[in-house]
Amino acid sequence: MKKKNITVELKANNGTIRGYAATFTREPDSYGDVIAKGAFIECLERMKAEGKVIPLLWNHDSYDLKAYIGTVFDLGEDDHGLMFEAGFDDTPEAQRARELAMDGRLCKFSFAYETLEAGEITLEDGRKANELRKLNIHEVSLVMYPANPDTSVIEVKSGRRNSKADEEELRKVTELLGSAQSIINSLLADDNESEDEKKAKSEEPDPANDEEQKRVDDLIKKANSILKKGETI
Repeated sequence: MKKKNITVELKANNGTIRGYAATFTREPDSYGDVIAKGAFIECLERMKAEGKVIPLLWNHDSYDLKAYIGTVFDLGEDDHGLMFEAGFDDTPEAQRARELAMDGRLCKFSFAYETLEAGEITLEDGRKANELRKLNIHEVSLVMYPANPDTSVIEVKSGRRNSKADEEELRKVTELLGSAQSIINSLLADDNESEDEKKAKSEEPDPANDEEQKRVDDLIKKANSILKKGETI
């Protein structure tokens, strides 16, 4: 079973990865391999039919459960290569891997596969290469030493975490929305008044109701502001 590097984009949640698990460029990797377009099609169709996903590993270490740092999903070919998306697990090992990727100390990727069909070809510049024509992909890994050193991390974003600061912000939102609900309940209680009472009140503007409505609007704005701030932590 051989390994290959990939180009990826990391983005927020617990940390997710989106990018190419393989590319169809005709530059041979360190094994002397190039990948043909369509090499993954049968594997992808079978995985879709079976509802199968593959793991995101640290350094291809399938023997250590702590090395399982996430799940790869949404695999699909386009003209450039094998597009994928993966999410990091909420474990110390997975989050440490994400942190190392964020600061650039880990910036290379690889994938493990099984060759079902391959053959020797001559490239346009006359070099010989082994063309991989049908593959089964088993996992994607974050690694130090990939088969193709030209690929690297495109973008890394931190995931949303339930820190103490997050919990304090959520508590504020709960209190604000609770206050707003109390005011709304007070305003709705007016609906239980008799028609004569409502008519008598309608003849004169009620600044108190206007003030209560303004307070509700202000509370909701504050709550929305806190929630919006917490979208990317």
